[in-house]
Order: sequence, then structure tokens, then C-alpha cells
Amino acid sequence: MPIGRVNAAKFIGRLLPEPHETDLRGEEAHHLMATVHADRVCPPSGHSIGWHDCYLSADMLPLTWKADLLLEPNGDPRPVPEHLTGEAWERAAEAGRLAAWIRREAHRRGLR
Repeated sequence: MPIGRVNAAKFIGRLLPEPHETDLRGEEAHHLMATVHADRVCPPSGHSIGWHDCYLSADMLPLTWKADLLLEPNGDPRPVPEHLTGEAWERAAEAGRLAAWIRREAHRRGLR
């Protein structure tokens, strides 16, 4: 009998154990990085997945995984896409810096 697919997201804890969640800026960081992820992958020219769905798909992840969405494999922030301008560009640059700090701090604390 075939076993159906299981959505792993419901088994992934969104919040890190305390005090790590609070130390890494908690809800403020969750919102900023999920917003920037959605801004990055949903250009004004359109995308097959809506902005809100992209936001929610990132928002369900823990801070350390959200940070990885905005980082190069070497841990540096990814370049800000050309379609982001003004406040969106500034938000993306700030989120990249925050993501790099979260990744370094998580590594130092032994978090995944």
C-alpha cells in the first residue's frame, strides 16, 4: 500500500528555544526576512506564486532557515535584486546583514 506524501512543514518548529529566539530579534526578524524573501522572488513583472504565498512559505521557517534564504553558501548576504528599489532595496540590504549575523550567531551557539 503506497504511503501518501506528508508535509514536513508541520513538523518543523518555527521558534527557536529561548533565549535564542528573543536574542536573535524574534518576531521582528521573522517578519523582515519573510517580507524580503517574498520581495526577492516575486518581481513586479509577476510570478507564478503570489507574494503572500511566498511570504507564508518563508514565515513558517525558523530564523536560522530564513537567514539561509537570504545568504550565499559562504554566508555572505546575497546581492539585492535589481527589481528592488527605494524602501524595498533598503529593507533587503538590512535583512541580508541581519541574516548574516543570525547565521554567525547561530553557528556560535550550536543552533541549526
